Amino acid sequence: MAKRIVVCGGNGFLGTRICRVAVARGWDVTSISRSGEPAWSSVTSSPNPPPWSASVSWQKADILKPSTYKPLLKGADAVVHSMGILLEADYKGVVSGKESIVSGLKRAFSATKGGSQNPLERKEGEELRPQERDGQLTYELMNRDSAITLAQESSYEDVPSFVFISAAAGAPMLPKRYITTKRDAESTIASSLPKLRSIFIRPGFLYDSSRMFTMPIAFAGSVGNMVNSMIGGRLTWLAGAAVEKPLKADLVAEAVVEAIEDESMKGVIDTDKIEALATKAWRRGML
Repeated sequence: MAKRIVVCGGNGFLGTRICRVAVARGWDVTSISRSGEPAWSSVTSSPNPPPWSASVSWQKADILKPSTYKPLLKGADAVVHSMGILLEADYKGVVSGKESIVSGLKRAFSATKGGSQNPLERKEGEELRPQERDGQLTYELMNRDSAITLAQESSYEDVPSFVFISAAAGAPMLPKRYITTKRDAESTIASSLPKLRSIFIRPGFLYDSSRMFTMPIAFAGSVGNMVNSMIGGRLTWLAGAAVEKPLKADLVAEAVVEAIEDESMKGVIDTDKIEALATKAWRRGML
């Protein structure tokens, strides 16, 4: 019987590629997002749906309202959370010039922000209530609490495997909370939901030629990674993900699906393991 996978954030840059790889293996694939099917020009080089997309069930749901996606988890072999945010609204506002530098950066780089109520103390199916006064989608809410909630709801539905798309490290240009909230999600899921085989994928910067702006960033990251390796990793503490090896998004998607397939995989999957899993998937495809 084909495996069934549910990808929350399946219409995103990485999520669509996870769906494609899973379809190629003959799996039953459901994508969950607020908008349903992707705007294809934003995630691929073409505005037209690729042929494989017809094999995906593109469902609309709200990650903050479990009742909207809970029925879709029933019978799943694996659930993937790929819905974190890189920039918060006020940080984006500064970059776009819509908010003053002083007020925007002060809020963006504050030591703490509100997430939701404690996800583990919710009733089954209870929605998350944003704690920021303007309901902002913070790192705490999206990178931490939504992931913990999705994992908890998956556990309620006896889903055996849960994949959280985390990150290798933070970066100097991002608030520290970007990575600390992801690490908080990892530790909480691992310690509080022992029924799940939890897999934490920690890639560096993701690139693809369909998003041309990612290519020079990836090149710079590759140079930084080589320099850091030559000096024994002494830049890691300062530059974080900026000196982590960039990875092609397709490679990470292959690794995610292979990790689900390989039941011995659990816990943190770093760059080396991501590459090893992708190589294993490639060899599988050659047989």
